[in-house]
Amino acid sequence: MPGINFIAAVAVSNTSYGYDRRYKYVISPELEETVKVGVRVLVPFGKGNRKRVALVIRIDKADGSDLSKLKPVRSVIDSEPLINDEMLSLMMWLRETTLCTYFEAFKTLIPLGLSVNFAQKYRIAVHEDSDGSAGNPLISSQASDALKLLKEDFSAIDYTAQKIIDELLESGFLIESDSVKRRKKDDTIKMVKLTEKFRNGELPDNMTPKQRVVAGLLAESETASLKEVTYLCGVTAAVIKNMIKAGIAEEYEYEFINIPDTEKDCDIDSLLLSELQQKVYNSAVEIISQNKPSASLLHGITGSGKTLVFAKLIQHILNTGRTVIMLIPEISLTPQTVRRFQSLFGNLVSVIHSSLSITHRLNEYKRIKLGQARIVVGTRSAVFAPLLDIGLIIMDEEGERTYKSESSPRYNAREIAKKRCVYHNAALLMASATPSIESYYYAKTGRYNLLEMNKRYSQEILPAVRIIDLASEGFYGSSAIFSEALVDEINTNLERKEQTILLLNRRGFYTFISCPDCKTPVTCPNCSIPLTYHKTNNKLLCHYCGHSQERAEKCPSCGKENLKYMGFGTQKAEDEISGLFPGARILRMDADSTCSRYSYEKNFKAFENHEYDIMLGTQMIAKGLDFPDVTLVGALSVDKALFTGDFRSYERTFSLITQVVGRCGRSEKQGRAYIQTFVPEHYVLNLASEQDYTGFYEQEIAIRKALTFPPFCDTCVLEFSSVFSNKADDASKVFLQMMQDKINKEKLKLPLRVIGPSRCLYEKINGKYRYKIIIKCINSIEFRQFISGLYKLTFSKKEFAAVSTYLDINGDIGL
Repeated sequence: MPGINFIAAVAVSNTSYGYDRRYKYVISPELEETVKVGVRVLVPFGKGNRKRVALVIRIDKADGSDLSKLKPVRSVIDSEPLINDEMLSLMMWLRETTLCTYFEAFKTLIPLGLSVNFAQKYRIAVHEDSDGSAGNPLISSQASDALKLLKEDFSAIDYTAQKIIDELLESGFLIESDSVKRRKKDDTIKMVKLTEKFRNGELPDNMTPKQRVVAGLLAESETASLKEVTYLCGVTAAVIKNMIKAGIAEEYEYEFINIPDTEKDCDIDSLLLSELQQKVYNSAVEIISQNKPSASLLHGITGSGKTLVFAKLIQHILNTGRTVIMLIPEISLTPQTVRRFQSLFGNLVSVIHSSLSITHRLNEYKRIKLGQARIVVGTRSAVFAPLLDIGLIIMDEEGERTYKSESSPRYNAREIAKKRCVYHNAALLMASATPSIESYYYAKTGRYNLLEMNKRYSQEILPAVRIIDLASEGFYGSSAIFSEALVDEINTNLERKEQTILLLNRRGFYTFISCPDCKTPVTCPNCSIPLTYHKTNNKLLCHYCGHSQERAEKCPSCGKENLKYMGFGTQKAEDEISGLFPGARILRMDADSTCSRYSYEKNFKAFENHEYDIMLGTQMIAKGLDFPDVTLVGALSVDKALFTGDFRSYERTFSLITQVVGRCGRSEKQGRAYIQTFVPEHYVLNLASEQDYTGFYEQEIAIRKALTFPPFCDTCVLEFSSVFSNKADDASKVFLQMMQDKINKEKLKLPLRVIGPSRCLYEKINGKYRYKIIIKCINSIEFRQFISGLYKLTFSKKEFAAVSTYLDINGDIGL
């Protein structure tokens, strides 16, 4: 190809992992200036040369290359690169470590508002010599008939008939055009300024008096918005339009970035650190001042004042001219955390989480990219914030499972944070009262720096905890939810006008419906999971696939009208509290009551203002919240969490109880906590009630070592799902055989322990049967190359034709 100087390597959208690679395209001379690394382009793809959106990831010189088989880049979508060198490197790393596609990794890095919708559109060409194509020898009769239909009704042809469309295009009867629309356009303001010709006196001065007023304003201010001009000059928009027609003024659009109206109302210098906090702060500053990548774990008990240490460290980083990311695990924690930091740092704080509108999220992204925000607070996705010169990344409640993505790319925010700290020579500070076993192990063995705060701020006393044995209180077969002791304590709190938090990690009203005659539960038709009854809409709901149906009166299996509704969720608990304490003001916080965008902020603020006496909710209320007047916590039912089938179930139960107990007694009044259980002797519950993380860690690390679980290995879960149970089962067995064959053929020495294949705990989800293989391994480059090669083969083998396969490294293995 003469005149071709450069070749673009691109990542093409909508490719499966088996066919995802860098595809090469030639860059025509007229596109050389606009095709850059990091911009999106349109390219012809596949045998049919259908156009697809692609991301340019590399540009090479065409020196002596054989270009005869390369297709050209058709057009450029973006005027400037969407990602910089760091983000491009991160995208490559994501693909290599999580085994996702290039474009899946790319879309994770940018807000949804920057994504584009692409469509190819067609219109009929106008031919002067013919009003139709009937009998035209240039096209087939089938294409001729299609063109006739198109002239009558353009929607009458199925555009999947690609051969007909291609024939009509080639013969000139159809004209093709590309439609690329961004998901969210930039917010702009119409601006007005005087033209150069008018400023230079090249136009006759025949303006009206009103136009002279406008010209005077624009001469003085150079430019102003259309609204400002009409308001300040007391004229209508028609006056300005006439000036534009006369060439006196010109109109243009200016991109508008909304800056939140938040002012600092608290002087951070007035906040004093305790002796223990100051010691931890000094140690962290010393680590940060080395200006090299580091990872530290701050283990501080609940109420020890970790947030104040964070704020002081952020101030230190800002004073050095660098930027900060503050990660929190739950959207429910965002309002209170953001309020704290905005009161200290004003509109330097930006917020990123998935509940923001597309417009709001795009606006925050632009504020960060322009340097208007230097502190980013948010959930998992905030780790990708386009900050420059990051000095510190804080990861609060670092052991929470919400930091791990459950969809491709299945990344852990902790690993992304480490990667970014390496790039920026920054410090990573992970913090929690209940760190993950892996992180605490790495801190104890020297991989991380260990910082500890083992006393509460202002020397508050830890809550007094009592474990209630429900069996001894006659709760077996009982429909009661609250023990007598907890009821008495709630009543005491109401009398004292103190607040109470009640944890129940189950939504709905009744959680299990069964027939006592045939012993069959009422399950979801799409999932092998019992339906939950929700009283608010009188429906049976599946919490996995979203299926809903009318309340059942007859058994679906035997037809008898004797169904028993059992179990209890937050809705039933709310009903029972209302019956026990008719005058109490109750706030229920679960996924059903927090659907609106600002519900967390509104409800938590109302609880903080004493508009409610009791807050009842799921795990969203268990961590990170600080309400000084909460003096009582009740954990209503935690036993199920101990036995979920995942090796992390003890760790998560310990964390949940420890954290929710820590929500009370955070001021001068001592807190009380009551844990209701049928297994009161269980060591996890007892250690959690004592807030003894070290004791729990010693027990858990011994079990992990004996059974070879993280941190003594990594895990890789492969899941095979299909609408046909036998196909999913067969595919899992074929994959296992593929592993064995590859190891034997290539004489590989990888350390592997394979468990399965076996049915998943919940065999059927959303209409698909699921089987899994669990691999204990070392997450090395060699292992990823091994498993990636096998994974790619599944896209070409017939045994996987009706099967969906995914893999997850160091994710959950239980369900």
